[in-house]
Amino acid sequence: METAMVSKSVLITAAAILAFTPVLAADQKMKMKHHSSDAMAHGKIMVKSPWARASIGKNGAAYVTVVNHGKTADKLVGAAAPVAKRVELHTHKMDNGIMRMRHVKSIPLPANGSVTLKPGGHHVMMMGLTKKLKKGEEFPLTLIFEKAGKKTVSVKILHAGALDNPTGHHHGKH
Repeated sequence: METAMVSKSVLITAAAILAFTPVLAADQKMKMKHHSSDAMAHGKIMVKSPWARASIGKNGAAYVTVVNHGKTADKLVGAAAPVAKRVELHTHKMDNGIMRMRHVKSIPLPANGSVTLKPGGHHVMMMGLTKKLKKGEEFPLTLIFEKAGKKTVSVKILHAGALDNPTGHHHGKH
C-alpha cells in the first residue's frame, strides 16, 4: 500500500513536470525574444572597410567606418585586438598649434548616421604591438558599443603610408 502511494505520487510529480515543461519552454522563449528585441531596438550597426597600416614601430592604429542603421544613437566605448598589449580610442586635437593624439572615452554614433575613424581624426590606437603588422595580413579587432555590444571584424593591413582603404571591402558582422 505504501509502495502504491509512493508510485502514485511519483507519477503525479512526473505528470506535472511534463505538463509544465512546454509552459516553461514558452516562458524562456519569450524572455529570449524580449532580450533580442531589446538589442534590435538599439539598431543595426555595420562596420565597413576596416584597415590598418603596416607597423614601423611598437604602436599601430586601426581605422573603420561605422554605420548605424538604427533609430537610436550609440557610442563606440572601447576596442580590443590580440595584436596589442593595450587598445584605446583616440582622436587628434590641436594643442597650442601642435596636433596631438588624445585618448577619448567614447566616440558618438548618431542614429541613422555614421562615423569614420581615419588618419588625423578618431582612430583605434594599439599600443605595445605583440607582433609586426605586415602588409597583406589581417587581424581581428573587436569594437565595443555601449548599446549594440561587441562586433568583431577582420582588419586588412595595408602599406605603411596608406591614407585610406581603397578596396572599400565590407568585413565583419552586420
